[in-house]
Amino acid sequence: MSSSTVITNIAALVTNDPSLGDHSPLGLVRDAAVVIEGDRVVWTGESCKAPATDNRVDADGRAVLPGFVDSHSHLLFAGDRTEEFNARMSGRPYSAGGIRTTVAATRAASDAELEAGLTRYLAEALRQGTTTFETKSGYGLTTADESRALRVAARHTDEVTFLGAHIVAPELADDPAAYVDLVTGEMLDACAPHARWIDVFCEKGAFDGDQARAILTAGKARGLHPRIHANQLSYGPGVRLAVELDAASADHCTHLTDADVDALANSRTVATLLPGAEFSTRAQWPDARRLIDAGATVALSTDCNPGSSFTSSVPFCIALAVRDMGMTPDEAVWSATAGGAAALRREDVGRLVPGAYADLTLLDAPSHVHLAYRPGVPLVAGVWRRGVRKV
Repeated sequence: MSSSTVITNIAALVTNDPSLGDHSPLGLVRDAAVVIEGDRVVWTGESCKAPATDNRVDADGRAVLPGFVDSHSHLLFAGDRTEEFNARMSGRPYSAGGIRTTVAATRAASDAELEAGLTRYLAEALRQGTTTFETKSGYGLTTADESRALRVAARHTDEVTFLGAHIVAPELADDPAAYVDLVTGEMLDACAPHARWIDVFCEKGAFDGDQARAILTAGKARGLHPRIHANQLSYGPGVRLAVELDAASADHCTHLTDADVDALANSRTVATLLPGAEFSTRAQWPDARRLIDAGATVALSTDCNPGSSFTSSVPFCIALAVRDMGMTPDEAVWSATAGGAAALRREDVGRLVPGAYADLTLLDAPSHVHLAYRPGVPLVAGVWRRGVRKV
């Protein structure tokens, strides 16, 4: 039998089970304990009621919450775009090609180089409390490069997304219909065995609504479930297409009509907000308050990528969401844990309840509120993933 461990003397435990503790969405339990056996949580509650275990960890009056669930990232790439970012932040024009710059570097990189970058960013995220992550292809844009990126990703996570429809490949820029045929045919055939999800960037300059529908529908026919980059740069059909196709998540959701908000609120599709992108591009912030008040489910993720949001820090995104997107600290923490799990249609992560994976983050603070209250401070003091302490 596996040994059991109790983490006790927790000042504030976020369970995300509203039947526990203060009966809020966070299910906040004071003076709490968590019992881990193997890779699962087997008990949560007040410290004084904790069962006997083989091992004991003293949280010393600090807060514990579920490991962050980062449901949107782009970690399979080579190179960076420092010059582009520097020019943008300095008010200078820059025309190095954006995503195409990363595509060229990624195509030129070896599998080992791509995997080294991926593991570096995953270790960086883990140190900041992320225990579950999704990541996408999208910087290869050929059948061979997209499929190899997914094979590399699948060695590190089950939440792998095929994003051949990131932009039209440079060599087919004058024939987007031919590229859509490639993505929905040969490329999909090669990539589907290595992915769980299919994604498309539905935006002016990328793929329109009809193209996005064709790509996502083809993916569904191959057993991949849709998610979509929607309404980031302008109003468009992305959100309503996501709802129509029962996509797990519509991501970005910056420019929304009342009809978009209503559609999200009356569907299973999660609105995943990515404040790192707005921070890094000085763009309009998504209105989380509007979505939450309408009844939509909201997730918070990093969008970690080399062009528009080169951060792996969920705590940073929580602070941005509270400061600039109208979220309360409780809402931001819920969205970065249980919300991210909902965006991946998972119930075994993002919560600290019996049966869930033992993915926990210990803060060097008495409350989860400190994640927004003390922005930029390295508050993560410990991380358990699948019951094993990693940090």
